[in-house]
Amino acid sequence: MQTKDIYSKLKENFGDQVIELVELEAGSDSFINVNPNSIKEIAMFLRDNSEMQFDYFSMLTGMDYKDAIGVVYHLYSIPLKHKLVLKVKLDRKKPIVPTIERVWKTANWHEREAFDMFGIKFEGHFNLDRILCPDDWEGFPLRKDYVAPKEYNGIDATPNKV
Repeated sequence: MQTKDIYSKLKENFGDQVIELVELEAGSDSFINVNPNSIKEIAMFLRDNSEMQFDYFSMLTGMDYKDAIGVVYHLYSIPLKHKLVLKVKLDRKKPIVPTIERVWKTANWHEREAFDMFGIKFEGHFNLDRILCPDDWEGFPLRKDYVAPKEYNGIDATPNKV
Protein backbone atom coordinates (compact mmCIF):
# COMPACT_ATOMS: atom_id res chain seq x y z
CA MET A 1 0.00 0.00 0.00
CA GLN A 2 1.34 3.43 -0.92
CA THR A 3 1.38 6.47 1.39
CA LYS A 4 -1.33 8.18 -0.70
CA ASP A 5 -3.63 5.15 -0.20
CA ILE A 6 -3.00 5.20 3.55
CA TYR A 7 -3.65 8.95 3.56
CA SER A 8 -7.04 8.38 1.88
CA LYS A 9 -8.01 5.76 4.49
CA LEU A 10 -6.91 8.01 7.35
CA LYS A 11 -8.75 11.00 5.88
CA GLU A 12 -11.88 8.86 5.52
CA ASN A 13 -11.70 7.76 9.18
CA PHE A 14 -10.28 10.86 10.90
CA GLY A 15 -11.31 13.78 8.67
CA ASP A 16 -9.69 17.09 9.60
CA GLN A 17 -7.38 15.39 12.12
CA VAL A 18 -5.34 14.29 9.10
CA ILE A 19 -3.82 17.55 7.89
CA GLU A 20 -1.97 16.81 4.66
CA LEU A 21 -0.04 14.35 2.55
CA VAL A 22 3.42 15.53 1.53
CA GLU A 23 4.68 13.53 -1.44
CA LEU A 24 8.40 13.73 -2.07
CA GLU A 25 10.49 12.66 -5.03
CA ALA A 26 11.70 9.10 -5.41
CA GLY A 27 14.24 8.11 -2.79
CA SER A 28 12.65 10.20 -0.02
CA ASP A 29 9.89 9.13 2.30
CA SER A 30 6.57 10.86 1.70
CA PHE A 31 4.77 11.65 4.94
CA ILE A 32 1.43 12.54 6.46
CA ASN A 33 0.99 15.46 8.86
CA VAL A 34 -1.61 14.79 11.54
CA ASN A 35 -3.10 16.70 14.45
CA PRO A 36 -0.96 15.93 17.52
CA ASN A 37 -4.05 15.47 19.72
CA SER A 38 -5.15 12.53 17.53
CA ILE A 39 -1.82 10.70 17.23
CA LYS A 40 -2.74 7.93 19.69
CA GLU A 41 -6.08 7.12 18.01
CA ILE A 42 -4.47 7.23 14.57
CA ALA A 43 -1.64 4.97 15.78
CA MET A 44 -4.12 2.41 17.16
CA PHE A 45 -6.06 2.47 13.88
CA LEU A 46 -2.86 1.92 11.87
CA ARG A 47 -1.86 -0.97 14.14
CA ASP A 48 -5.25 -2.70 14.37
CA ASN A 49 -6.81 -2.15 10.93
CA SER A 50 -6.51 -5.31 8.79
CA GLU A 51 -5.60 -3.27 5.70
CA MET A 52 -2.81 -1.43 7.54
CA GLN A 53 -1.29 -3.82 10.13
CA PHE A 54 1.50 -1.48 11.21
CA ASP A 55 2.85 -3.92 13.76
CA TYR A 56 6.39 -2.53 13.88
CA PHE A 57 7.26 0.86 15.31
CA SER A 58 10.78 1.47 14.04
CA MET A 59 11.68 4.99 15.12
CA LEU A 60 10.58 8.29 16.59
CA THR A 61 12.62 11.46 16.56
CA GLY A 62 12.22 15.05 17.58
CA MET A 63 12.69 17.94 15.17
CA ASP A 64 13.44 21.60 15.75
CA TYR A 65 11.88 23.70 13.00
CA LYS A 66 12.90 26.96 14.76
CA ASP A 67 9.27 28.15 14.92
CA ALA A 68 7.90 24.81 16.18
CA ILE A 69 8.99 21.47 17.59
CA GLY A 70 8.02 18.31 15.73
CA VAL A 71 7.84 14.58 16.21
CA VAL A 72 8.42 12.13 13.34
CA TYR A 73 7.08 8.58 13.60
CA HIS A 74 8.35 5.74 11.35
CA LEU A 75 6.10 2.68 11.07
CA TYR A 76 6.34 -0.59 9.19
CA SER A 77 3.99 -3.48 8.49
CA ILE A 78 5.89 -6.77 8.53
CA PRO A 79 3.02 -8.87 7.11
CA LEU A 80 2.07 -6.38 4.37
CA LYS A 81 5.58 -4.96 3.76
CA HIS A 82 4.65 -1.30 3.61
CA LYS A 83 5.97 1.68 5.54
CA LEU A 84 4.68 5.03 6.70
CA VAL A 85 6.01 8.27 8.14
CA LEU A 86 3.73 10.45 10.29
CA LYS A 87 4.60 13.92 11.55
CA VAL A 88 3.13 16.27 14.14
CA LYS A 89 4.05 19.89 14.84
CA LEU A 90 3.93 21.23 18.39
CA ASP A 91 4.03 24.62 20.07
CA ARG A 92 7.69 25.48 20.65
CA LYS A 93 7.04 26.91 24.12
CA LYS A 94 4.86 24.00 25.24
CA PRO A 95 5.62 20.91 23.12
CA ILE A 96 3.10 18.34 24.35
CA VAL A 97 1.76 15.30 22.49
CA PRO A 98 0.00 12.14 23.72
CA THR A 99 2.25 9.14 24.24
CA ILE A 100 2.05 6.12 21.95
CA GLU A 101 4.14 3.86 24.20
CA ARG A 102 1.07 1.82 25.06
CA VAL A 103 0.34 1.30 21.36
CA TRP A 104 3.90 0.12 20.57
CA LYS A 105 6.07 -0.64 23.61
CA THR A 106 9.24 0.20 21.65
CA ALA A 107 8.13 3.87 21.62
CA ASN A 108 9.01 4.04 25.34
CA TRP A 109 12.74 4.69 24.92
CA HIS A 110 12.28 6.77 21.76
CA GLU A 111 9.89 9.14 23.57
CA ARG A 112 12.23 9.41 26.54
CA GLU A 113 15.12 10.34 24.25
CA ALA A 114 13.00 12.99 22.44
CA PHE A 115 11.95 14.34 25.86
CA ASP A 116 15.57 14.50 27.01
CA MET A 117 17.01 16.05 23.85
CA PHE A 118 14.12 18.31 22.70
CA GLY A 119 11.93 18.82 25.78
CA ILE A 120 8.88 17.17 24.20
CA LYS A 121 6.40 16.08 26.85
CA PHE A 122 4.66 12.82 25.93
CA GLU A 123 1.47 13.12 27.93
CA GLY A 124 0.49 9.89 29.69
CA HIS A 125 3.93 8.28 29.38
CA PHE A 126 4.45 6.04 32.41
CA ASN A 127 8.09 7.02 33.08
CA LEU A 128 9.08 10.20 31.24
CA ASP A 129 12.50 10.75 32.79
CA ARG A 130 15.77 11.80 31.23
CA ILE A 131 17.57 8.92 29.56
CA LEU A 132 20.84 10.43 28.24
CA CYS A 133 21.51 13.54 30.33
CA PRO A 134 21.77 13.67 34.12
CA ASP A 135 18.53 14.51 35.94
CA ASP A 136 19.81 17.97 36.90
CA TRP A 137 20.84 18.92 33.35
CA GLU A 138 19.42 22.23 32.18
CA GLY A 139 18.03 22.62 28.69
CA PHE A 140 17.56 20.35 25.73
CA PRO A 141 20.79 19.74 23.76
CA LEU A 142 19.30 19.11 20.29
CA ARG A 143 17.27 22.31 20.15
CA LYS A 144 18.69 24.94 17.83
CA ASP A 145 18.60 27.59 20.55
CA TYR A 146 20.47 25.43 23.08
CA VAL A 147 23.53 26.99 24.66
CA ALA A 148 25.97 24.47 26.13
CA PRO A 149 27.06 25.20 29.70
CA LYS A 150 30.62 26.37 30.30
CA GLU A 151 30.82 24.06 33.29
CA TYR A 152 28.82 21.26 34.85
CA ASN A 153 29.15 20.32 38.54
CA GLY A 154 32.47 22.12 38.79
CA ILE A 155 33.94 20.51 35.66
CA ASP A 156 35.09 22.76 32.80
CA ALA A 157 32.98 21.87 29.78
CA THR A 158 34.59 24.16 27.22
CA PRO A 159 36.15 22.33 24.26
CA ASN A 160 39.92 21.91 24.21
CA LYS A 161 41.71 24.47 22.11
CA VAL A 162 44.31 23.17 19.68
